[in-house]
Amino acid sequence: MIKKIVLVVLLVSYFGNAQESNNLPEGFDCVQSIIPSIQVELRYFGSHNFIGQAIDGYNKPVAILSSRSIVALKKVQDELLNYNLSIKIFDAYRPQRAVNHFVRWAKVLNDTVGKNEFYPNVKKKDLFIEGYIAARSGHSRGSTLDMTLIDRHTEIELDMGSPWDFFGKESWVAHEDLSAQQRSNRMLLQTIMKKHGFNNYPKEWWHFTLKDESFPETYFDFVVE
Repeated sequence: MIKKIVLVVLLVSYFGNAQESNNLPEGFDCVQSIIPSIQVELRYFGSHNFIGQAIDGYNKPVAILSSRSIVALKKVQDELLNYNLSIKIFDAYRPQRAVNHFVRWAKVLNDTVGKNEFYPNVKKKDLFIEGYIAARSGHSRGSTLDMTLIDRHTEIELDMGSPWDFFGKESWVAHEDLSAQQRSNRMLLQTIMKKHGFNNYPKEWWHFTLKDESFPETYFDFVVE
């Protein structure tokens, strides 16, 4: 009898997880379910971000990407594990409603709670002009992620010369005022991502998009849950 009960519990758990997975549009998966060794700190789910509050559309701290992107990302992670390193994801698929939240916030010029940490040298009114915020984001197409590298043993992030989501020239990929170690860490990140099919955004060392996107013309708005 006990074995039957256990079997029922396992079947409920299996089909429950399958149903949850099926809530995603075809062609998308949860990164953690495919690559469980990856670390995720979904900053827009919480308040530690440039707006200072949870962002619309992030209902759970899970990283979602196109299935094709996850296949490529797994190759990156498998190679990094050989060096006791791991990917850490700050953001992945981003609903259009989250982008709309950014746009609304950017228009309220006196709301500068996160300025000192995230954009100390950029005027808020210039965030659009300088390309840090836009009405459309590649993240909403499902094949873009923000990430860094961490030491698997200590879970400490490698020093990249600027924090994630820091709006300023310090975050530009070609920024030259870096220590030898910072430059080496950035080169490692850029090289391994390019090797496995990702392109980088020049103003953000952490931002990568799969070259062969699954949905290059579609901006999705399903919630992260």
